[in-house]
Amino acid sequence: MSDVYAEPTTGAGPAAPSALARYTTLRLGGPAGRLEAAATAEEIVQKVQEAQRRDDQVLILAGGSNVVVGDAGFPGTVVLVRSRGLRVVAEDADTVTVRVEAGEPWDDLVATTVANGWSGLECLSGIPGSAGATPIQNVGAYGQEVAEIITGVEVYDRRDGRVDRIDAADCGFAYRSSIFKYSDRWAVLTVDFRLHRSPLSGPVRYAELARALGVEVGDRVPLADARATVLRLRAGKGMVLDPADPDTWSVGSFFTNPVLDREAYELLRERAADLGEPPSWPCPGDMVKVSAAWLIDKAGFGKGHPGPEGTAISSKHTLALTNHSGTASTGALVALAREIRDGVHQRFGVPLHPEPVLVNCHI
Repeated sequence: MSDVYAEPTTGAGPAAPSALARYTTLRLGGPAGRLEAAATAEEIVQKVQEAQRRDDQVLILAGGSNVVVGDAGFPGTVVLVRSRGLRVVAEDADTVTVRVEAGEPWDDLVATTVANGWSGLECLSGIPGSAGATPIQNVGAYGQEVAEIITGVEVYDRRDGRVDRIDAADCGFAYRSSIFKYSDRWAVLTVDFRLHRSPLSGPVRYAELARALGVEVGDRVPLADARATVLRLRAGKGMVLDPADPDTWSVGSFFTNPVLDREAYELLRERAADLGEPPSWPCPGDMVKVSAAWLIDKAGFGKGHPGPEGTAISSKHTLALTNHSGTASTGALVALAREIRDGVHQRFGVPLHPEPVLVNCHI
């Protein structure tokens, strides 16, 4: 997959002043006070340090696929991460550990691992964005999560002014979260992934994927088959970025699946008794994860539901909020998100939380 998710700025140095909409998959966001492109890990550190010396606020932006930038933009320095590449840093008979630059386009990395016979990322095919963003979000899909294969993250610690390596155990990985997500302390430079040498995928854990592959949950399939099937499933939901398809101009899933304690889940079941059993999955600690897509749909916000200024729920997936017109404002998208969140809470008493990082905007 080509780097379609952001303006193709590759060199280091100042970028042309422009709205940040050029650098996000939603095509939304006001101007930056200053734009700096960084083509290496060293340049990322340099650009952040220079901004700090100017006493600027700093926003690190790579693929722009999991961020919603307000109409006022960002008043400080935006560092565009454009580092590329990967290299093997450790290997044995069964595994290989690759160190990946933060700006490496994620799906390019997945394609490379599949082609090389390295198992572990195949079910994360088609996700837009960069490798450096994956530990921040603890990216996951179709039964795989990067927390399972990340061994460490190299970061620039803005507070202490030094480059450091944070082991996976100290990254605070949780459902779509980590210590990095809501903190501006660290700038991700590289990520280490330990993969298995195997022509077969890991055990297929996701029922929808197993059905599409024609196998049982727990079976393994050729890596290329897993990747191709995930790409097909994601494309059918508008979750593979396509510059020609406004249904994909989104941040993917806008809301995370709510994780409820047992009492809250039973209350939800009571309120949804006329609609059938809410789709759910058990979680550690007697918690229950509930489908946000189901809640949104059953609260009256179906596929294609319109919002102001040409925003809309995707016609392919109820979790994706799109800038379908291509001319909407962030304020309009936020208004649609707020309408959905409030409607779900009113109907079911369940709070929805946004999955993307919100910059100078809120719902």
